[in-house]
Amino acid sequence: MQTGLIRARFLRRYQRFLADVVLDGRTVTVHVPNTGSMATLLPEPGEERDCWLAPATTPGRKLPYTLVLLGLADQGLALVDTSLPNRLVEEGIVAQRIPELAGYQTLRREVAYGQASRIDLLLDDPTKGTCHIEVKNVTMAGALPGRADFPDAVTARGRKHLEELTALARAGQRAVQFFLVSRTDCTRAGLAAHIDPMYAEALRMAQEAGVEVIAYRATISSGSITVGSACAFSS
Repeated sequence: MQTGLIRARFLRRYQRFLADVVLDGRTVTVHVPNTGSMATLLPEPGEERDCWLAPATTPGRKLPYTLVLLGLADQGLALVDTSLPNRLVEEGIVAQRIPELAGYQTLRREVAYGQASRIDLLLDDPTKGTCHIEVKNVTMAGALPGRADFPDAVTARGRKHLEELTALARAGQRAVQFFLVSRTDCTRAGLAAHIDPMYAEALRMAQEAGVEVIAYRATISSGSITVGSACAFSS
């Protein structure tokens, strides 16, 4: 994915979906497309970090930019726009960069399933059958060096998705929980059970039922973002 992003200086996040940045010498309020806490991502007061913005494409939108990437303390980058991981995984599947999900004839997005939910990606093939994929963006630095953990806040929605994946697996269908590690200073993924023990239990039950856990790292620069190499996941 080519980004075409604009560099700015990050000031603060507030009211969850808003942030102030300095762009061309002036303070601008931008949209933050992230419902999580962004724990371990936000700078300390007085700490300067760069960020990268995408210009709004919707005519008449109130906020002219969207926050996509945030600089890390080690000069690395993190993907904070949670609308992008689904697209990145889709591109990775189409480009055959994810062998575990190769060989399917069709790919569809946001297909209704379960109880009023929509699966992020649905693969289908006359021979292989169907594969339901839920994608999670993993950006919180965990307690172990080099590991990014999910979730960064209690996620009832994420737990519901796991329960529905579990039901699919028990019914004999392929179901995948895909974790995308989206910060450049982490090389593996893990579970933040201390933040949401109910999600951790739901994941344990899902895996016992046959739900597959797949983790990959994102390759991130200010000019492009792609799915990179597979990485380990530990609970």
